[in-house]
Amino acid sequence: MAPDVEIVTDKLSEQIYRLLRNRIVHGRLEPGQRIDLPAMIAELGISKTPLREALARLEIDGLVSTKPRSGTFVARLTTKDIREVCDLRRGIEWAAAADAARNIPEDLLHELRAEITEAERKAEDGDYEPFFESDQRLHQTIMTYSRNERLIRVRDSVEAYVQWMRVVGATGTHRISGSTRRHLEIVDAMLARKPAATASKLAVHIEEVKIWTIEDFEKLGLDKRP
Repeated sequence: MAPDVEIVTDKLSEQIYRLLRNRIVHGRLEPGQRIDLPAMIAELGISKTPLREALARLEIDGLVSTKPRSGTFVARLTTKDIREVCDLRRGIEWAAAADAARNIPEDLLHELRAEITEAERKAEDGDYEPFFESDQRLHQTIMTYSRNERLIRVRDSVEAYVQWMRVVGATGTHRISGSTRRHLEIVDAMLARKPAATASKLAVHIEEVKIWTIEDFEKLGLDKRP
């Protein structure tokens, strides 16, 4: 019976991990906030073990930190985090893009292009969710079709931070229009089956994202929080 119990525990800790990660990156658990473990256990109807396993994974991700005799706290996003994550993304996705340009089916590229255009239109009306979704889908598709499992694993390790940064600085008009322009350039380079151009345009895009996100972060005063 022990293996069956272990499987259930693993599944539960995974669900809790995803739930807490989602709350952090979307701001429901705020930077610096202490996580009330007894309240969380009562809310979710769980034991301490799967919660602690989930928190251990979040600490590896850099999304929470544990202080002896004080508790577990949501991490604070810093400009250093933004620089490091974007620099890592640029290297990984640049390497992935050339292979993806050779592998992504043409019909999928046309589908992505239509999504990008429609997402910008909706963002102009104040609905940013389609932009977030199309942004995430494009970059994930590039990683998937690189067919490089090691690159994919490393890129996945910072996905929570990427989502967190979207919430911080992705709703400015300069970001929407600028990212849309770059996304279309990337897709068009893949449609033309130009691997080098695809990689180059993607690297430029992520460098711009780094600059814009840091600007928004500092403009909002988030870099000066205690």
